Amino acid sequence: MADVRRLAEEPDLRRVLRRAWPHLRAHRGIVAAGIAVNLVSTLALTLVPVLIGRAVDRLLDHDRPGLLVTAGAVLGLVVARTLLLRWSELLLTRAGERVVQGLRDLVVQRLAAAPLRFLEAHRGGDLLRRATVEIAELATFVRSQLPDLISLGGYLVCTALVLVGSSWSLFVVLLVVFAPPMWWITRRFRRAAERAYPAEAAAQADLAATFTESLQAREQLRIDGATGTWLGRLERETGAYLRTARAAQRAATWIDVTWVIQGLTSAALLVGGGLLAGADLVTVGVVVTFVLASRDLFSSVDDFTLVAGEMLESRVGLARLLDLLEAAEPPPRVGVVADAPRPPHRGLVAEAVSYAYRDGEPVLRDVSVSFAPGEHAGIVGETGSGKTTLAKLLCGLYRPDGGAVRHGGDDLAALDPAELRRRLVLIPQQVHVIAGSLADNLALTPGRPTRAGFAAAADRLGLTGWVEGRPGGFDAPLGRRGERFSAGERQLVGLLRAAMIDPDVLILDEATADLDPRTAHRIEAALARLRADRTVLVIAHRAGTIERLPRVVRLSAGRVEQPCP
Repeated sequence: MADVRRLAEEPDLRRVLRRAWPHLRAHRGIVAAGIAVNLVSTLALTLVPVLIGRAVDRLLDHDRPGLLVTAGAVLGLVVARTLLLRWSELLLTRAGERVVQGLRDLVVQRLAAAPLRFLEAHRGGDLLRRATVEIAELATFVRSQLPDLISLGGYLVCTALVLVGSSWSLFVVLLVVFAPPMWWITRRFRRAAERAYPAEAAAQADLAATFTESLQAREQLRIDGATGTWLGRLERETGAYLRTARAAQRAATWIDVTWVIQGLTSAALLVGGGLLAGADLVTVGVVVTFVLASRDLFSSVDDFTLVAGEMLESRVGLARLLDLLEAAEPPPRVGVVADAPRPPHRGLVAEAVSYAYRDGEPVLRDVSVSFAPGEHAGIVGETGSGKTTLAKLLCGLYRPDGGAVRHGGDDLAALDPAELRRRLVLIPQQVHVIAGSLADNLALTPGRPTRAGFAAAADRLGLTGWVEGRPGGFDAPLGRRGERFSAGERQLVGLLRAAMIDPDVLILDEATADLDPRTAHRIEAALARLRADRTVLVIAHRAGTIERLPRVVRLSAGRVEQPCP
């Protein structure tokens, strides 16, 4: 299982920002501008309590002109702060949206190019949550909390500098009474949150995945009468999520203790400031400055703690998102063959290939088999023999754990994905269709398919009458899950896609199994036209189909039992 990395339920939270830096580097200019403007606006806000304190001194000195000048300066600072803060928020929001958009696009690209076995190895609900919810939560943090976090951090630093300049004695009182208990509480909160938030995110992802699976399997659950059993599983996972949510809430209660510390600090400042003012060591205005600034400081610390908690949650989401991006990164290809000319001899060869879905449990063991250009053959075997797995290896959907698959001498692992899909096509027994029209589904082919290309493919397969017989023709709707088309008609959609690609090798999971005779005849007629001048391999199930094949490769317990000439 060399090309599969498993996602961690609780990913590593260390060096998250360092891992995210490559995604932020391109936007560092606008981020730096936003931070600089934000810090200037924060400095303006920090000076307001100082000016108010001086205004009090002017009032006590009966200096009316000085009082008016100081009041005007306060008004100017407030207006400047408002304008600068709004400007910085716009800059940071714009930068954040660009980062989030880049991550969202990269997730789509990585999942689209990820090895099939990676997608099969993980629950769809977990992948969906990481690819949507985690990005949405990160976007919310970037747009709302990040500007506040920068502003609050800057305000704490600027306020400390201003207060030191106003009175170092009162600043020492503030520092001694306020800083040590706040540091202890913050440390306790962080330790509790770093345990609780990742566990809550993992439990929430499990619950979302199970709920998604319950919607997908709702019909089968009713048929089997297993709804009660499944609801029991949902109830257990809901209980697990609630326990982790309570743990996260308990971690957040440490924040409430800060109110007690703030009260003690205010009382200490009033007593200490009164004593210093009575001894003429500071003015009343300085005491007012400290009282006002400390209240703003407390409010900023509260907000900073809350934002820091939200940042921890976003950090978990970012770590889970980065884990997905790193795990879904396509494996490196050595000697990539891109846009290579079609080789004159396009034989398909599997050389001692092995494959396992789980470590230590191989499905295929040292399978070697070859197919000549233009050959028609079948791959047969009992259920679990490995025939579908071999078909996916032969068309490059899986990369073998050992050995190699070659087409025209080129290792499929070294082919560019677009070139690989031009050469080999697999039509599964259950063709996947998307919500939309027949044309929308035929457009899921390489290049830029057109209506003329759709019509040419239908004419080539003798399916023009079938298309025209559908209400709307190529605009005929398939429904949300293709329910307006039968299983056989969805097979015809797969054949039309293959005809538009015109591959060298066509692999089919027996298309006519369990279909009504009329639809089966239409599919066989289309296949007869499509088989010409290409290698066609059929995963055969029915005895009648096996008897008509000129050659059969039989698998048993993951090995070739007997290639029959």
